[in-house]
Amino acid sequence: MSGRVALVTGGGRGIGREAALLLSAAGMRVMIVARSATELAGVGLDYVAADLGTPEGCALAVAETERRLGPVDVLVVNHGIGSAHEKLVWEQDPAVWRETMRVNLDGPFELARLTVGGMCRRGHGRLVFTSSTAGEKAERCGSAYTASKHGVIGLARAIAQDAGPFDVTSNAVLPGWVKTAMAERSAATEADRRGISVEEVWRERAAIYPRKRVLEPREVAEVIAFLCSEAAGGVNGEAITVALGGIW
Repeated sequence: MSGRVALVTGGGRGIGREAALLLSAAGMRVMIVARSATELAGVGLDYVAADLGTPEGCALAVAETERRLGPVDVLVVNHGIGSAHEKLVWEQDPAVWRETMRVNLDGPFELARLTVGGMCRRGHGRLVFTSSTAGEKAERCGSAYTASKHGVIGLARAIAQDAGPFDVTSNAVLPGWVKTAMAERSAATEADRRGISVEEVWRERAAIYPRKRVLEPREVAEVIAFLCSEAAGGVNGEAITVALGGIW
């Protein structure tokens, strides 16, 4: 992994931050991207602030990475919008659907489109997409998020077919509940809706897993880092659940 260039989205906090730090520790030159320059600056790696829900933002992220570090060898697509603000499908604002798809699915496609061709020409590459257990199992009041995360898995698998002959792998990780800022927002929304405490929401989430706890970001990041490594060359087109043995 030493010397390879990695572009990690959603790299200012949570899973993305931990994955970027792991890749950097393994010797990669890492660029992190998110919307908040303040969060990115605190990580201690090269960064560029961009809206990855637009083609222009994706192009900026890739161009800056190539200008400052070199061609992208590893793409970790970890940014996204959660489902805390969603409603039952017949009450869903179509604008919520469009915004979720813009960020959660259009952005990953644009980033892959801009980087995979170069990986194939050079004869090596790794792509890892952060989906969710909701990428295989639907959640209530989450039509946009669930559909987008199903789509991310399909995108990863399609890329695996296109790029696999060139020693380029493409996989998805499917985390269960993780202690991240996005999950905290959904816990607060659920607590308010149900009239219970945020702590109770987290206790209920932990109870669905055999180990009676939720994941830490580093536990998901470790799987991402493995899929980016040379050791994972035989893993392609897979959706790998990281959920402590629980169904979610």
